[in-house]
Amino acid sequence: MTELREGNLCEEIDPEISWSEKDLPQRERTKHVHGIHPYLGKYIPQLVEIFLKRYFAPGDIVYDPFCGSGTTLVEANVFGAVGIGCDISSFNCQLARVKTSVHDRERLRSGLEEVLKFGIEKAESGWVESQASQWLLEWYAPRALTELLGYRDSARKLERDIREVAEIVLSRAARSARLTTHFDLDFPREPIRRPYLCHKHKRMCTPVEEAAKFLRRYTLDSLRRFEEYEAVNAGLRSFVFHDDARYIELAEQPTGVITSPPYPGLIDYHEQHRYAYELLNLVDRSPDEIGSAETGRSRVAMSSYSDAMVEVFANTRQYLPSGSPVIIVVNDSLDLYSGIISQSELKIEQKLTRHVNRRTGRRAKPFFESVIVCRV
Repeated sequence: MTELREGNLCEEIDPEISWSEKDLPQRERTKHVHGIHPYLGKYIPQLVEIFLKRYFAPGDIVYDPFCGSGTTLVEANVFGAVGIGCDISSFNCQLARVKTSVHDRERLRSGLEEVLKFGIEKAESGWVESQASQWLLEWYAPRALTELLGYRDSARKLERDIREVAEIVLSRAARSARLTTHFDLDFPREPIRRPYLCHKHKRMCTPVEEAAKFLRRYTLDSLRRFEEYEAVNAGLRSFVFHDDARYIELAEQPTGVITSPPYPGLIDYHEQHRYAYELLNLVDRSPDEIGSAETGRSRVAMSSYSDAMVEVFANTRQYLPSGSPVIIVVNDSLDLYSGIISQSELKIEQKLTRHVNRRTGRRAKPFFESVIVCRV
């Protein structure tokens, strides 16, 4: 390993967890169900795969107090371990449940094809039961919104497990069908209703006016991804809790933790999926987010973030056996985690540095992430 020195701190750059785009292209980073819906701020599954092999054994129980889109839980299942996840975002929890559930392939295909057919037929007939919020009216062209609402009305008649999959398809289509530029799907600030010079396609483009093509495309893509996941997963059940990791009570005793906490002041985790909350009427607990972008990066905000993270890891620690590994992946550029871990009464065993040099688009600049290996 190569050493990186910063002041008096010596960290090890671990080449096994530092990849280039050539080494690890996007199609591998978003393999099977990992690519079923875009998610800002998730770590790549190959990281979790390596940590599982280094610190866990099949049959273990792996806990992620910030499970996000479910990356840890999916990889735990493939590895042969039980995954337990907690997240404050109801959309994240639904996405993680959908990814980790064992679906009957033919039943799933039949349900998704049915809701697609009847949803589009409803939209084409002009008869849709649902009412749209003001936000939806602002961010979608009339045709696109009618197609999304028609699909949603049809999905409500499905049994819960299939309905939740259909709603993820709906959410992904809604993300693509917004009135925004093709190159700004991650951070759109206002609806775009006129032709614009597209930096992605190098020509004049017009805003999207339909959603049906996305619903069809993502239905097929989702079915393919579930089939690929079925071939590699161990068929174990994962447990996903919509709760605050500071206070959750776990019924099972995890063997250890693999997690990537929110980076302070960078992402509003509810807001990035606003379209899903508007369409699906999900419970919004955004005031309980730790380190949201809205709170900023002031000294007061960082102090509040640190206090909250201490609560999370102190609460987590009480459920872990002595000596359990706690793997934390974080961009600790503000050097908050030495204090957080100390106050949580965890012991740092090793601190690795991961060179992140394969990001693209607006987040193309390389940077370093820390992987902090702790023990209870």
